[in-house]
Amino acid sequence: MHIEVKAGEILTVETGLAVLGVWEGEDLPAVAQGLMEAEDFTGAFKKFALLYPRNEKKRSVAARRLLLAGLGKREHFSVDRLRQIGALIGRRARDLGQKTFATELLGQDVLDAFTAARALAEGVQLGLYRFEVYKTRKESDQPGVEVESVAILVRSDSEEAARRAVELAEAEMAGVKLARDLGNEPPLVATPTMLAEVAQEIAQRHGMTVAVFNREQMEELGMGGILNVSRGSAEPPKFIILEHGSKQPGVPTVVLVGKGITFDTGGISIKPAADMDKMKMDMMGGGAVLGAMEVVGRLKLPMHVVGIVPASENTPSGTAYKPGDIIRAMNGVTIEVLNTDAEGRLVLADGLAYAQRYEPDAIIDLATLTGACVVALGNHAAGMMGNSSELAERVKRAAQATGERVWELPLWDEYKNQIKSDIADIKNVGGRNAGAITGGAFLSHFVGTYPWVHLDIAGVAWTEDQPKPYTPKDATGFGVRLLTELLRTWDQERS
Repeated sequence: MHIEVKAGEILTVETGLAVLGVWEGEDLPAVAQGLMEAEDFTGAFKKFALLYPRNEKKRSVAARRLLLAGLGKREHFSVDRLRQIGALIGRRARDLGQKTFATELLGQDVLDAFTAARALAEGVQLGLYRFEVYKTRKESDQPGVEVESVAILVRSDSEEAARRAVELAEAEMAGVKLARDLGNEPPLVATPTMLAEVAQEIAQRHGMTVAVFNREQMEELGMGGILNVSRGSAEPPKFIILEHGSKQPGVPTVVLVGKGITFDTGGISIKPAADMDKMKMDMMGGGAVLGAMEVVGRLKLPMHVVGIVPASENTPSGTAYKPGDIIRAMNGVTIEVLNTDAEGRLVLADGLAYAQRYEPDAIIDLATLTGACVVALGNHAAGMMGNSSELAERVKRAAQATGERVWELPLWDEYKNQIKSDIADIKNVGGRNAGAITGGAFLSHFVGTYPWVHLDIAGVAWTEDQPKPYTPKDATGFGVRLLTELLRTWDQERS
């Protein structure tokens, strides 16, 4: 879908559908006042009214249909509310069979043009996402059509800022779609090998460096975490490294590490059968990293960004690793395995240890790590912890800007004591209490002294409902926009 920014007046645009915003409790637009009574539409948030202005004799509107979009009360308006409205508008246009539609830049009298245009463009694109690869009778084949283009009408003094915002939103959507698609693919298709192929395609598109380590290379590096997790599967593990730019004086280096468990049965500590199908999305941390690298390449960010995805299946078999095993991670730390279903932290251990080779300014990992984080925060925020308050504040600002919310959890020494082992350096579970935090405490053993933030995205990587109009069922692509915002604003002045 293409989004065009044009200076002009929405009422003069020849289109099948034009969108106007209405504030709750304020007057209707003049064009609508002759078509409906004020009490017929209050402008309440996420409410809509469809009008046919060409039925009036004066025909003061060039569009065939006029859609009034309720923006809610001015004092409650926000970037995320606009993102939600954008998603609903896109779907309404699709339901009306509109291949194209035009909208004024909603919220432009409350938000600056860049922020408003970005949120609106994000919402429309995110809301229109569908995964129909395996449907023989696709929804897009039914009556109605897919939206192909959107025109956003802005004031002439806002045109340049709005255009830059839309270009950013379109780049972001490419990364989000990639991450969502990877998560929604069946595990028969989205294997570690397939993730490696996707990384190679990203590298080829954007001139990045890519390396994919096989089992033998991992053995040479001493990557005991991913090697042991993968032992039970016929699918070979892949350790994927994508590199944008290179390390240079004055150029920040940020390493992104994503858990890439393409299917998680729990291994010998097998999961219940109910909802095990969702474990195809246990690689959404890795998917977010690959999606973010796609956006980094499209934006050509002037920094050194490395994406690392340790990819493996976790399945039971006669060769699978077992509770009671002791394994050694790449950095030499020994780990007592008490539960083979706590495998994500084991593959991340090697990914984080390898990240230190780049002497980075920051390491950020994303993982569907713990059910405990879902219990703590539900499906509305990722759990965040780490060793750097400055990096944490950067992540919080990016989360606020994108609506991909995070909530910081403490990482005190008392939690680290919970994962001490009697017979190894650490153990891979710390008991029932504070499970999300002890997962982070485990990972802290593999980042050295480099600034690091861990994001537990278990509750937000996929959904079974739609908590927001721009969030689909199943894979959400959480993290791609957050990482994009974090990286693109890295050198900007902080308030």
